[in-house]
Amino acid sequence: MSTQMDLPRKAGLKERWIGLRNRLLTSPRFQQWAAAFPLTRPIVRSRAQRAFDLVAGFAYAQVLAACVESGLLDLLAEGACDTATAAERAGLGLPAAERLLRAAASLGIAESLPGGRWTLGMDGAALQCNPGARAMIRHHALLYADLADPLALLRADRKDPTALSDFWTYARASATGAVPPGRQGDADNEPAAAEYSALMAASQAMVSEQLIAAYKFGRHQALLDVGGGTGAFVRAVGMAAPGLRLGLFDLPDVVAGAETRLGRDALIAPRLTFHKGSFLHDPLPTGHDLITLVRILHDHDDEPALRILRAVRAALPPGGTLLIGEPMAGAPGGGAMGDAYFGLYLWAMGSGRPRRPAEIGAMLHSAGFASWKELPTHLPLVCGAIVARA
Repeated sequence: MSTQMDLPRKAGLKERWIGLRNRLLTSPRFQQWAAAFPLTRPIVRSRAQRAFDLVAGFAYAQVLAACVESGLLDLLAEGACDTATAAERAGLGLPAAERLLRAAASLGIAESLPGGRWTLGMDGAALQCNPGARAMIRHHALLYADLADPLALLRADRKDPTALSDFWTYARASATGAVPPGRQGDADNEPAAAEYSALMAASQAMVSEQLIAAYKFGRHQALLDVGGGTGAFVRAVGMAAPGLRLGLFDLPDVVAGAETRLGRDALIAPRLTFHKGSFLHDPLPTGHDLITLVRILHDHDDEPALRILRAVRAALPPGGTLLIGEPMAGAPGGGAMGDAYFGLYLWAMGSGRPRRPAEIGAMLHSAGFASWKELPTHLPLVCGAIVARA
């Protein structure tokens, strides 16, 4: 059994090993030898491919964006076509269409067929059945604008408005402590709540599937979804647990969209109660033995996130349950997604950070929860889950 005294020694050994490894990898002579030696040659080629993918990643993302925005992904989903048909759909000349299709095929988005025809590749087919991912691809134009000069973005230290903070109006409100705006902004400044609610709803299906598969909602009497948007998650849970009473809490303008979307849903509306307010400033409604926070905590910095958790704890009865669902840092197979993608996305947004389950657990204890545990999900890259007891 290791002791606290062993930790510095182990850290020193790791540091020395990494130093040796890096000296070898940065040596031109070692690289030449490893590339020529049959046993190490596959490793060298694999690492070289990974290094180039890091360099070229932005171009890959732009190829994907062009396929989605041009309608090529939809066209290829309809069936095989030739380059001329693809060029007409995308509004491109033949050479440009050929260039884009070849680029898409190299990434698995498209696939070439005999006779100069094209169809969906495996990755393209997976994207085509995922409307949330396609919505995020279109939305990424804002992120790319903010990341045009990544050092300038980081050096601004979240003090300057960004394209993403102007879109996610509640994020800047959270960072400044203000009440989030509603529909007062104009089209060039503050998008209405309906805009970000629509994006959240479009990307919610994957998260809903993960949480419904991981947790038995039917064991509860009443659910309150805090920050529930236009109700995509609460509806999915309501369909999976037909005996569950439902509640949705969000900003007034957001709830108005949920009322429009679900108010006439014969299967959901009779069980659903709408609650309007700000989870940063208003007490949460009581009377629910389960409260859910779906993609809420990672959108907020530590102080407002802890405030949300304390509000949830105050609203739960003794023994009540909180279910947290969101992408988490350190997820198996999702390290880059958590710390690289969401790390910079949330920085540009002006609020929030990706957290590891243990970090969320520490916040839960600070908020007064008695216990917590991590739940396994099928795709932790998409969504992790934590259950806490009041």
